Amino acid sequence: MRLIKAFGIAFRFHPLFVLLMVLSVVTSYFAELLTLFALVFIHELGHVVCARYFGWKVREVQLLPFGGVAVVDDAASVPTKEELLVALAGPLQNGWMIGFAWIMQSAGIGDPLWWDYFMTANAMIGMFNLLPIQPLDGGKVLLCLLGLWFSYYPAMVWSARISLLLSALMVGASLVPLGSGGIGLNTLIIGLFLLYSNWYAYRHLPFQFLRFLIGREKQADRRRQSGMHALPIVVGAERPVAEVVRLLKRERYHLIYVVGRRGAVGKVLPEEELIRRYLGPDKQRYTLFDAFMYNKK
Repeated sequence: MRLIKAFGIAFRFHPLFVLLMVLSVVTSYFAELLTLFALVFIHELGHVVCARYFGWKVREVQLLPFGGVAVVDDAASVPTKEELLVALAGPLQNGWMIGFAWIMQSAGIGDPLWWDYFMTANAMIGMFNLLPIQPLDGGKVLLCLLGLWFSYYPAMVWSARISLLLSALMVGASLVPLGSGGIGLNTLIIGLFLLYSNWYAYRHLPFQFLRFLIGREKQADRRRQSGMHALPIVVGAERPVAEVVRLLKRERYHLIYVVGRRGAVGKVLPEEELIRRYLGPDKQRYTLFDAFMYNKK
């Protein structure tokens, strides 16, 4: 269901938000939910404005009780620095709103109890979003940091595994009875949502990696023209192309040195040639020797 359109982007309610809206009406907490919605909306506007500043194409944002999920074209092909700033732009909004509320409360403007709730809600939204769980902001930061140290494919895999583990721990923690003897229903619902989302994303990692490669091939000319230093990848000719593409690092441009049986470099392949061969027909059958022989023709 469409909520509002701003900056040419559709903001939509996620079904989880609709569920909590119904629960808020039943439990007479609708005013608190409206406040929560306003905070989440401003949080997401921080992401959107920052993304648009960098020229990203944001198609829509699904609003969740704790933040939102932005649908972005070619997210994996943007620079890591930009993705980090866009991810942190959301919690930054919660930070300045806490500061604003503290100033208003200190000046004696408005109900002090309401400002307490306002600051607490902002702190919870901001801190929760910084948890290293996909698709939260902290999960995106985790993927960016892993991508600086590891090749992009294992960075994706470990980010997904960490997200799954922490989501499962959240579900388990919500089932531990509190002092009153009940369970954390809100935490349970959100934990189950995150657990399912990450399980689904983990199963579809090959498709996410495919999008990364397609976007990377489109940017090969830009990387070369910028004078970026190439990072060599030295591998044997018998290695499958499907394995070698998993060695590509997000922030680097690569030249692949194909080494023969006698240890001599038989061919130097630019990464876009490797990616084109991987994206072509029979990609699982190709080895670097196949790619080398093809280029000898």
